[in-house]
Amino acid sequence: MATILLSILLVYLSATICMCNAATPTKFPAIFIFGDSTVDTGNNNHIMTSLQANYPPYGVDFPNHLATGRFSDGKLVPDLLASHFGIKQLVPPFLDPLLSDEDVQTGVSFASAGSGFDDLTTAMNGAIPVLKQPEMLKQYSARLKGLVGEEEASKIINGSLILISAASNDFIFNFYDIPTRRSQYNISGYQDFLQQKIQHLIKEIYDLGGRIIGVAGLAPIGCTPIQRSLKFKTPADKTCVDNQNMDALNYNSKLKKLLPELLASLPGSKIFYGNLYDPLIDIMTRPQKYGFEQTMKGCCATGLLGLGPFCSPLGSTCPDASKFVFWDSIHPTQSTYQVIAESIIETINSIL
Repeated sequence: MATILLSILLVYLSATICMCNAATPTKFPAIFIFGDSTVDTGNNNHIMTSLQANYPPYGVDFPNHLATGRFSDGKLVPDLLASHFGIKQLVPPFLDPLLSDEDVQTGVSFASAGSGFDDLTTAMNGAIPVLKQPEMLKQYSARLKGLVGEEEASKIINGSLILISAASNDFIFNFYDIPTRRSQYNISGYQDFLQQKIQHLIKEIYDLGGRIIGVAGLAPIGCTPIQRSLKFKTPADKTCVDNQNMDALNYNSKLKKLLPELLASLPGSKIFYGNLYDPLIDIMTRPQKYGFEQTMKGCCATGLLGLGPFCSPLGSTCPDASKFVFWDSIHPTQSTYQVIAESIIETINSIL
């Protein structure tokens, strides 16, 4: 009898241990990304555009030191979010011809480097406008239905984490550096124009089944090395371009007002604001808190004006990108993206 009882106890304990060690169910079945180079995991590798980052030193801190098309030394926020929430380690680009069925079921990035909400932003660079990216979601949905059936595909899309991150290129390409829109709009009017585009995009994603949608605000554009350099600020000058940062704050205030209105008008949706501005400003003003040493220039090339082909294998690269806030003259390092991702994760956990 004692032997039987001991065997039962061992079976019970074994089952309990297995239950405890089982993987925690993920909060989201998949992740979908819309936007620009800050969230493009490699789509531009597969379209006709010069805005590509599929060569060294891009990817120097990525697994196996691969240059995948991500405009950074390593992973981007989509990868960090997917990993944190147990979806997968890396978010592949939708246009990758080798995209696996498994990756289709857990999500992709539709983002395109150089893109924006304004179609004029991509008129010269060949990138995929953000408002055209839902067309890829339609194609994705058709493939997903073929894999798992219509009902399960709907469940996956309904329950997925969707992130939209764009608008910096709109201001840089169309208002600040190349003032093509200034003849039509003042800064407030152009902000309103872009946010009308955001409304249209969110409603289209909602109609395609998306329900949990995060929209990133603007980062402090005036702190990027390229914008500082174009205003003749040197690395020794620790100030940002104040008017551009103020414009970003005003844009973000409008976005934070818009999103609750959209939430109320789209039944069953969960729409939230992704704060990029505050984490980056905190990094810029208190770099030692995060382990950064260089805030005013990027790690590759001169770090002041260069990106893309200017960050080439023939150029110089800093020995430790984790000490730099920026990788090139526009894009953050993986270490900076980690801080941003942690802020977004905190927001997501607070609303879901």
